[in-house]
This record gives sequence, C-alpha cells and structure tokens, in this order.
Amino acid sequence: MDDNMALLVIVDAANVVGSVPDGWWRDRRGAAERLRDRLAAEGLPESFGPVEIVLVVEGAARGVEPVSGVRVEAASGSGDDRIVELVAAAGARPRLVVTADRELRRRVTELGADVTGPRSVRG
Repeated sequence: MDDNMALLVIVDAANVVGSVPDGWWRDRRGAAERLRDRLAAEGLPESFGPVEIVLVVEGAARGVEPVSGVRVEAASGSGDDRIVELVAAAGARPRLVVTADRELRRRVTELGADVTGPRSVRG
C-alpha cells in the first residue's frame, strides 16, 4: 500500500475517551488502551479503502503502546499541538481528525484536514 494514498486518521484519544462519562477518569491509560484495541479490531467504520490510524495520547495515557493497525503518538506536551503537527507533516495526503474540540477542529481544517466527531469511532 502506498502510504500517500491511504487516509491518515488521527484520533484525539483524550477527547474521544472523554466524550462518554463511563468512569474513564479513574483509569485514563486503560480507557485509551480500550479505544486503541477497538480501533485495531474495527478500524474506521464506513471507511472505504486503506487507512492508517494514529492515536494521539497525552498525560496519564502516555504509556499506551502501539498495536498492529494502530500507531500511538505520545504528545510530550499538548495533544492538540501534536495532532496539528501530524496533520501539517502529512502534506497533501488525505487526513481525517477525530475530535469534538472546536479549536482543534478549526486548526486542522485550516490545514486542509477533514474532521469527524467521537461517535465515528466510539462504536
């Protein structure tokens, strides 16, 4: 697969995990790992064609390891800033950011990325 043809899906782990009040705050790392595992098993529902999934973690979730099908990027600072960096570095490649954060949505759409909300990956 040509990586420049695959849709780059960048998931804002903190925002997606935080979108459902299911006790995630008691185990942020575990919640991010469950999201990672769901992404690895299910991919991006309603996606046609190849995708590369990147899960951006921050804070207490920084220790989450990658698995087959999901690359994990641990933000050294702000997860939002790391997501913007990844979108910018991808150039003209098709990019989709999964977040409900309004400011992050604005920043990445200015760089040409598409955006979808957490429900698209929450199952």
